[in-house]
Amino acid sequence: MRRLWSLAVLVLALAATALAAQQVPKGQMPALGRPTQTGDEVPLLDFDAYFLGTWTFEWSMPETPLGPAGDYTGTTVYTRVDGRFYQAVTEGTGPGGPFTVRELIAYHRENKTVARQITDSRGHGRLEFGPVGGDLGGIYNLHYESAPFTVGGKKIRVKNTLRLLSPLGYRIASSISVDGGPFTNLGNPWWRKSP
Repeated sequence: MRRLWSLAVLVLALAATALAAQQVPKGQMPALGRPTQTGDEVPLLDFDAYFLGTWTFEWSMPETPLGPAGDYTGTTVYTRVDGRFYQAVTEGTGPGGPFTVRELIAYHRENKTVARQITDSRGHGRLEFGPVGGDLGGIYNLHYESAPFTVGGKKIRVKNTLRLLSPLGYRIASSISVDGGPFTNLGNPWWRKSP
C-alpha cells in the first residue's frame, strides 16, 4: 500500500511539474490583488508580447471591390523589424485563389497610436492609422481607418477595429465605403494564435 501511495505522489508531482513548465499566455493587466478602481491606470499595450508569432484566421466576406464573397482562411506571422516597427505577412486563400498581404506596422506605445502600410497581392494597397485604447479588464482595441485608395476604378475606404479579447485571439470589426457611400459590414473575422 505504501508503494502505491508513493507512486501516486510521484505521478502527481510529475504532472504538476509538466503543467508549470507550459507557457500559458496571460493577459497584460497586472494582478492587483484587489478589484480594479476608477483611478487605476490601464497599462500600455505590449505589442511584442501580444502579437509576435503565428496566427490563423477565418473570414466570411461579402462581395466587394476587394474580392468575391466567400470564406477566406490562412495564417498571419508577426515579426519585429526594429524598435517600434513590425511586419505581418498573411498567406491566405479564398474564392479568388491564394493571396499574400504584407503589412509594415508602426506602433508608438507612449502616444497610443498605430499605423500600417498594407500591400495586397490582389493588386491594391493602403495606409491605415488610428488610436490604441484599452480598459482595466485587459481588453485592448486598435482602431484603424484607411486613407482613400482605388480598386477597379472604385474609391475605397476601410475601417478596422481589432479587439484583442484574450492572449490567444482577436476579432476584427471591418467595414468598407465604396465611392463615398456609407460604411457597410465587411465581416468580423477571428485570428487565433498558434501554440
